[in-house]
Amino acid sequence: MPRPSRFTDVFILALAGCAASALAQDDPALRVSGYYKNLLLRSETWAGERYKLDLNRLRLELKGKLSPAMSFDVQYDNEALIGSYLRTAQFQQQKDLPSSQYWSAQGSYVDRPALYGVHRLYRAQFQLAFGDTDLRLGRQRIAWGTGRFWSPLDLLNPVSPTTLEREERPGVDAVLLEHRFGPVARVAAVYAPSRLAGEDSHALQWHDHARGIDYSVTAGRFHGDRVIGLDLAGQIGLAGVRAELTRVLSRNGEVFNRTLLGIDYAFANTLTLSAEFYRDGSGAGSPAAYDFSALASGSRQTLAQRYLGVRAGYALTPLVKLSTDVVLNLADHSRYVAPGISYSIRTNLDLSFGLQWFSGATGSEYARPPSVAYATLQQFF
Repeated sequence: MPRPSRFTDVFILALAGCAASALAQDDPALRVSGYYKNLLLRSETWAGERYKLDLNRLRLELKGKLSPAMSFDVQYDNEALIGSYLRTAQFQQQKDLPSSQYWSAQGSYVDRPALYGVHRLYRAQFQLAFGDTDLRLGRQRIAWGTGRFWSPLDLLNPVSPTTLEREERPGVDAVLLEHRFGPVARVAAVYAPSRLAGEDSHALQWHDHARGIDYSVTAGRFHGDRVIGLDLAGQIGLAGVRAELTRVLSRNGEVFNRTLLGIDYAFANTLTLSAEFYRDGSGAGSPAAYDFSALASGSRQTLAQRYLGVRAGYALTPLVKLSTDVVLNLADHSRYVAPGISYSIRTNLDLSFGLQWFSGATGSEYARPPSVAYATLQQFF
């Protein structure tokens, strides 16, 4: 993995100095927070090599105001990886892959058979406010769309529904300009450069509320594909309903639609249910046409055309919570099941255990990924 630039090294040192200064002086204009997370997992590589991995992540977040109109949010990650995974061929290939982000603000500082250390800027954004207009520059999360498992509109920060840490969304290096016309109505324009020729992203989105429905209309170019889409969210009785629809003209001239329909319901006994149906017109029509290399590289999050996702959560006690995610490929009938349990040991200290189980017929989408057993301990501060 390439080392960070000299500018990044200086930026990280400046962040550490500002954080130490804020803690020492208790500066109200600066806020330091973050977490330490230990993730211990057991699995095997796609080639069948069994391994253990112990990931230790320290995230430091520094937020503050430089003036009434200027603020910033910088989040720095430092990770230490230990375990037999470091000696697998899969890790040796993955660690040298270039970053998909425009700004290569990451790099390794230890690379040994028993220890691998890497640090990066998870977020680094500056915001300028001019009345009802905000300008955000840098590495940021731009959350367009309402999908839980999939999102036809969340094209700047796509994530696979089977990712272990799905809450971790790598930011996009972009410029975002938003203007508010009232409590809900707003227009947004985004530009995200790419290191690949012809794959810069730029788009406009209008968001508003009418007749009890939040809606957004989006049009633009994402990674070389021209996209126009509609996002809807409202209520039917006590259930929340969602929909996303996009029309895509791909860079190779193919035209197709992506559709998401979702529903959420919370019962009085703390049981919550969410379900989504997703159709991707660009998916393969049969397992023989699956492009597993696109899945591995992250250029695709799914391979087929029709999926169903279900999420259930239940609080056994205020401190103990159960959850299960199920994803079904409706074309080849392969499946992904991820049960988990979390326990709040004390305020800001959580312990969780879980499984990721993949199954299906030979050649199906979810027959290939290896299953995972994991435990996490996370301390917020």
